[in-house]
Amino acid sequence: MALDRESLEILARALGKLDADFSHLPEISHSVPGAERMEDVLLALAEKLQDNYPYFHPLYAGQMLKPPHPVARLAYSLAMYINPNNHALDGGRATSALEKETVADIAAMFGWKEFLGHLCSGGTMANLEALWVAGRLQPMKTILASDQAHYTHERISGVLQLPFEKVQTDARGRMDVNVLAERVARGDVGTVVATLGTTATGSVDPLAEILELREKFGFRVHVDAAYGGYFALASNLGASAEKSFARIGEADSIVIDPHKHGLQPYGCGCVIFRDRGVGKLYRHDSPYTYFSSEELHLGEISLECSRPGAAAAALWATQKLLPLVRGGEFAGGLERCREAALQFFRAIESDGKFTAAFEPELDILAFVPMGDSIGKISAESRRIFEATARKGLHLAVAELPVKLWSSLEPESGRATLTCLRSVLMKPEHVEWVGRIVEILNDAAAG
Repeated sequence: MALDRESLEILARALGKLDADFSHLPEISHSVPGAERMEDVLLALAEKLQDNYPYFHPLYAGQMLKPPHPVARLAYSLAMYINPNNHALDGGRATSALEKETVADIAAMFGWKEFLGHLCSGGTMANLEALWVAGRLQPMKTILASDQAHYTHERISGVLQLPFEKVQTDARGRMDVNVLAERVARGDVGTVVATLGTTATGSVDPLAEILELREKFGFRVHVDAAYGGYFALASNLGASAEKSFARIGEADSIVIDPHKHGLQPYGCGCVIFRDRGVGKLYRHDSPYTYFSSEELHLGEISLECSRPGAAAAALWATQKLLPLVRGGEFAGGLERCREAALQFFRAIESDGKFTAAFEPELDILAFVPMGDSIGKISAESRRIFEATARKGLHLAVAELPVKLWSSLEPESGRATLTCLRSVLMKPEHVEWVGRIVEILNDAAAG
């Protein structure tokens, strides 16, 4: 964390420049309520924040938590001294322009030059907006997503009062195209959600085959790439995942979360639509909000109203420092995450103490200790989860279908098992695989 402390000097210089730009204004007297007690409160807060897992450290590999880049933290802090609101241009003049520029860079990752989109609070809101548009264009038609898609798709469909069904997945956690083909043939499907990077296993749905079915049956394709979207820049994906990411630009809408692999603070999501014409669905009449500009306000193309301009500032600074291009520093970080997961997969498969569900498609790996029954494997997974935490390694547990493990014999009445799950989403993880395996094996030995 020393880099961040040193970078505060950069923030101080940037604040000086920002302050100078407003030096023409008449001076005002600053009276900050409670100023004399602020340090005490912040020191107390620092103590309370110690009750956290070390999310920033490579020995934390449990949930999808990636530290923001220092430039994102600094840019967010700098913008917060003005506290812009990107709902209307009046409330976020500079940061609205930055948001449009950053979203254009994200869209360009997928080959889009013409599009409609904006930032939002996260993947849930972004997916809600995409399915809201889908429901407006194809009222009361069914939304389909895989049984390994994020649970919010079913919840969102309920909020929107749209029919929702799950599609069975294959032995690698991807939407089963044969099952999908049978379902869409009934003619009542409005949208198919293709997940590129499922939460549990990082599986990548077969987008190319889904797009082929769209041509035949006319449904919309929404890509939920909240977690995996940035891997479109990685050059070390397997053939199946690479095939799906190569076709992502043919989707009708895409969601990606900069607060996951985009190195941003929470919350920062993004939704983009291939057809700018969907903007007509947002039209409203609220004369009290927009009054000084004829230019399009971001609030006129989003369901959310007030949104932090600081999030746009942080993302803009990060993308300026680390452009979203193949072969660049940002892409290299993603490739290191993927390599860490592959090394971890090879290591645990070779020692015979654990078995993985399958080779990771991105940087998430699900695995279990060897055992002679599903019940014993599940219990041992939980024991090892607690033992590794005591040794400083933080993993996650998940309840997943037994069918994902071809090496395990199915048991009557047991369709799922408790497994261990690692998310190796920090580039530094590639240097820590050996240590992670060492702690894992020690925990397994009891």
